Amino acid sequence: MAQNTYLVVMAGGIGSRFWPFSRTHHPKQFHDVMGIGRSMLQLTIDRFAEICPIENVFVVTNRDYHDLVQEHLPQLPSDQILGEPIGRNTAPCIAYASYRIAQRDPQATIIVSPADHAVVNEEEFRRVIRQAVDAARSNDVLITLGIQPSRPDTGYGYIQYMDDAANSLPGGLFKVKTFTEKPNLELAQMFVSSGDFLWNSGLFVWRADVILHAFRQYLSDISEVFDEGATQLGTGQEEDFISEAYSRCRNISIDYGVMEKADNVYVLPADFGWSDLGTWDSLHRIGKRDECNNVIDGDVILYDTCECVIKTPSDRLVVVQGLDGYIVAEYDNVLLICKRTEEQRVKDFVADVKSKKGVGYN
Repeated sequence: MAQNTYLVVMAGGIGSRFWPFSRTHHPKQFHDVMGIGRSMLQLTIDRFAEICPIENVFVVTNRDYHDLVQEHLPQLPSDQILGEPIGRNTAPCIAYASYRIAQRDPQATIIVSPADHAVVNEEEFRRVIRQAVDAARSNDVLITLGIQPSRPDTGYGYIQYMDDAANSLPGGLFKVKTFTEKPNLELAQMFVSSGDFLWNSGLFVWRADVILHAFRQYLSDISEVFDEGATQLGTGQEEDFISEAYSRCRNISIDYGVMEKADNVYVLPADFGWSDLGTWDSLHRIGKRDECNNVIDGDVILYDTCECVIKTPSDRLVVVQGLDGYIVAEYDNVLLICKRTEEQRVKDFVADVKSKKGVGYN
């Protein structure tokens, strides 16, 4: 059945919370964030190698990153890199890929994954994905993977599900009751203690016909655009059509546009050591730590330093003394030193740098 299984990797974001490592001209999905010799995009493709053949893999990214994707994934045919002329959030991105795949294979089952997530237990990850694919192939449902929360994290969205027999399907699927965007700490604590909330992973599985029907029902303005030009996808007219299509698509997420409205949304609870690696602090949680709880990637000598994330160029010796709970990050002529507890201000730093120093540093 693998010949009908497709993977869509969303790789168009900038990842500004990972600045200065993640920059407009070289976002974090193209970096070796984990310090193991593979970029986040490469690790994502590696993770699905036993699930989906490379001829069924599509990467959706900004057109400016086409060559970067090709550089990182030389095994991926160029016409499977889908270039967006402008960012329009996840709904148009998923519509583009889903319509393209449906034109090629109406029987397709599609997995949608961000390009910048980390997974610790890859064997368990593949087992869960296969379970979701089997369920999506057999049922007219939209499946999202929900992660068992290990703490009341305010950086993730949450999914509440109904765990009674009347609202479940074979394969461990439970009907979704509510989606909640990033809550405050008090609400996050309530969610975790209740036991019926999961983190929203942003990983989706569905059949092509089911997601296209959902677009026509809940985002008809977007589906009308793609229905008009669907036959141009996969042809020499595709690029011109997509330029025109994106000018007509609004900026909207798949969660808000479809998942929060549809009545056939199910969640598959999972626990495979997941992180969206959206922030420096998330790298500290998932990265390999030394005896003082530092995560280090670079040529670094430390004295009296604990609970830090230090990521610096390998050709520059860095000596750090007396820091507790800091981010020290250098890339492409920019050095950031910031308290880990203040990392939410990184986006403000980026905005200030852009206004004061110009776009070359963002």
